[in-house]
Amino acid sequence: MTSASPPASPAATEPAVPGPAFPAETRADRARRLARRAAQMEAAGWVSLARLAFFRPRVPAGAVAVPYHRPVTGILTIFIVLSALEVPIVDLIVHPWPFVRIPLLILGIWGVIFMLGMLAGYLTRPHAVGVDGLRIRQSTDLEIALTWDDVLSVARRREIRHNGPKFTPGRSDDAWTLHLPMQDETNLSIELEAPIEVAMPQGVLSIDEIRFWADDPTAFMDAARPHLEAAISSTT
Repeated sequence: MTSASPPASPAATEPAVPGPAFPAETRADRARRLARRAAQMEAAGWVSLARLAFFRPRVPAGAVAVPYHRPVTGILTIFIVLSALEVPIVDLIVHPWPFVRIPLLILGIWGVIFMLGMLAGYLTRPHAVGVDGLRIRQSTDLEIALTWDDVLSVARRREIRHNGPKFTPGRSDDAWTLHLPMQDETNLSIELEAPIEVAMPQGVLSIDEIRFWADDPTAFMDAARPHLEAAISSTT
């Protein structure tokens, strides 16, 4: 049964701990995965910049966009501004040595563009609540598509996790709770009817709950409530 829940309270008993979230990988496998990840991040950054330039956020037609970038916008903006100022300063210092100047200039400009792409990823890929379901995102790193049939409940649940693990044991013995904090904090929780498999950067993971951050959790709940009520009505 699908429902909109009040703020959740911690479970009375701890669920059984499932096995390792991902299989062990060799150094070569890890190197290949990180190389693929770097290439994907680079490409995604350029796509995000294009979406931002043309005002085309990745939101399904008719869905409500709920941003989550507020906790990191200030920090990223500071880094971008400082990096942009650093480029001409370094260029001025090493100007007499072209063999040093040109590589540093290229690296500095690339760094600024890369961080702009990171910021654009947050701005153009908000969470989305629509008639077809939910889209829970974390910049260009992750997008989880849920239908309303997948959702058991949606609740406000504030949690602060200082360097806590991203995966903790879920309600099911063979599933995990996925934590997607912003600045170590989440404020919403989605419990699923049954575990689903999600493609993570490290591999495929079975999850039965997602805890994540939204800048306006009330707006997220308000957008989700009519769809949750419709899902309840369709099952009664």
